[in-house]
Amino acid sequence: MYHPYLRGKQNELILLRENAKLLSSARMIPIIEPVKKNLAPLEKAIESLAKENVPFILIVNPRNGDFKNDSLPLFSDLIDTTLKDYEQFCLGYIVDAESTLLDIKSFLDDNITRSISFIHNGYPKANELANVLKDFDNVKKHIFIDKKSQNGKLYQSKFIKDGISQVLIRDGFNKNKNSDYPDNEQFSELHLTYKLEGMNGFGDFLIVGDDYSENGGPAYAVALHLTYIGDEELMYIKHFKSIRMDTPTDPAGKFAEALYNLVMEVESEDSQIIKTGAYKKYKEYYEKGHFPGLGVAKKLSMQHHIETLAKFLSE
Repeated sequence: MYHPYLRGKQNELILLRENAKLLSSARMIPIIEPVKKNLAPLEKAIESLAKENVPFILIVNPRNGDFKNDSLPLFSDLIDTTLKDYEQFCLGYIVDAESTLLDIKSFLDDNITRSISFIHNGYPKANELANVLKDFDNVKKHIFIDKKSQNGKLYQSKFIKDGISQVLIRDGFNKNKNSDYPDNEQFSELHLTYKLEGMNGFGDFLIVGDDYSENGGPAYAVALHLTYIGDEELMYIKHFKSIRMDTPTDPAGKFAEALYNLVMEVESEDSQIIKTGAYKKYKEYYEKGHFPGLGVAKKLSMQHHIETLAKFLSE
């Protein structure tokens, strides 16, 4: 079971809205961390997910964006209204170094009738937390953000309980300056190994990565990213870069340069990249010489990633 982790920025929410049918048919469960005060785009995305009966996890204590210090509007303006009759979602609660047992217990007491998923991201007191959670039957899932020095197997073992799923999220995207991306690199093997890890599901941060930023900097170089299933069924990612990288001008022209490289690769006879709906949109932009904006390009690469995994998991 694949769990894509998305921050609720504009293009991520459009991605969910446009791909609700695919998420439903592929039995994917998106994890959404709201980051924008304007809840209208999030509400539209959620309505699309609900229409297709897509289960999802909505994080109610975001660690990024506009709700970092005040998440009450998520309840008053969304959960208690738009979502009051929808049962196919969980409240997601992040536990990390900032969390306290008092806050966690208070959250559980306040939401005793709702399904809860915990997102573990560096909480230091596994035994104490597990002791608190054992009294609550509405905890349905534990999601572990894979970090080298945190949330390891010993930590995860504290939360094993019959009827409660465990999911491992691993960031496969090595964030870099656009000009510094290699042509090709391994992205993940977790789609093959998550059961060996003792997990019921897996996830990632798509082709965005875990590092959150409000806006990108000036585009000295443009890079487009496509994942694919390659040798030994491992997942890889190709980075297609513009030729020009020395000034922040002409993003449209640089997009065209990167897009040319992308299309030539996918259309080559030995390419392992599948021709998804997202790729076909890229090719349409190439044929028309159209620049949709870098945000739309990122959305297409995220969609391609989801489509690629959906095809692999269906085989």
